[in-house]
Amino acid sequence: MQIAKALGAEVTAVSSAANAALVQSLGADHVVDYGRDDFTRGTARHNVIFDLIGNHTLTELRSALISKGVLVLSSGTGGRVVGPTGHILKAVAISPFIGQKLKPFTQNGSTKTLNERRDLIEAGRVTPVIDRIYGLAEVPAAMRYFVDEHARGKVAISV
Repeated sequence: MQIAKALGAEVTAVSSAANAALVQSLGADHVVDYGRDDFTRGTARHNVIFDLIGNHTLTELRSALISKGVLVLSSGTGGRVVGPTGHILKAVAISPFIGQKLKPFTQNGSTKTLNERRDLIEAGRVTPVIDRIYGLAEVPAAMRYFVDEHARGKVAISV
């Protein structure tokens, strides 16, 4: 969200009411409380949707996109055998046949990309949010916290 905002995008974030102030402080122009509203059922249409949670169907997500919009998936619901991979593979399979682009999230760890992100951080345009820091011996507790307590930022491991 912060990178999109730093690049000039108008950002709508979907979060809990408890995290609304946090996402606004990080640059969100609009916040949708998922406990009260379903952004896929509203009238707003988005150029890009970056789905980190995977709790909506492709049809629902596509309905919230403009006709030439982009949907980036990092997870999704799925069966016991393939899990969220099925959701992402389905999106990739249908993408060439529709006007919208559906694609999986891929991370580019190139030196150029890392330098660009460092520059944004050093310029104060992006602020990493660290919820908690755990020692290396506490990795199981960190994982439990991340999954069960809905971390409000990154959970870091100090080595």
